[in-house]
Amino acid sequence: MGKSALLVIDVQNDMFDEENPVYEGERLLYNLKQLIAKARNGRIPVFYIQHNDEGLKEGTEGWKINSEIAPAMSDTIIQKTRPDSFYNTTLAEELKRQDIEHVILAGIQSEICVDTTCRRASSLGYDITLVSDAHSTWSNSVLTAQQIIDHVNATLRWFAAIKTTEEVLFTEEAGV
Repeated sequence: MGKSALLVIDVQNDMFDEENPVYEGERLLYNLKQLIAKARNGRIPVFYIQHNDEGLKEGTEGWKINSEIAPAMSDTIIQKTRPDSFYNTTLAEELKRQDIEHVILAGIQSEICVDTTCRRASSLGYDITLVSDAHSTWSNSVLTAQQIIDHVNATLRWFAAIKTTEEVLFTEEAGV
């Protein structure tokens, strides 16, 4: 497995709206903080993917990355307008520039942006780890949020190694 990077997808303020917060948002933020700290300690690049659209307008408070996991100056922020973090973005170029061959995925929304980015990364030839307890979503009319998360973890095992936050290690020697 080659050089790794952590991708934190769409963890923006609007996702934690009091009226309709992402499922288990506090646990998600806790796990993301652990992953980010481990990545930085292991000198692994951290990429923040930030969604822009009519509901998440650039520059608004809801569009901003959640302050509990705020990017550091050394982190890379990628803007996107579609669920695929690679589509019409600089993500692939930035990963290539840094010789990244392995991406660790976490963030929001499990069955949309996380799933789509995982599948696209696989098609582009990246090794992938999906952090099973560091992505989240909302319930819908058919499934609970937990059922969706479980389904995504079970389905994406065809594209990615599935590990918990605790199982992910960010060291050059140990891999991820």
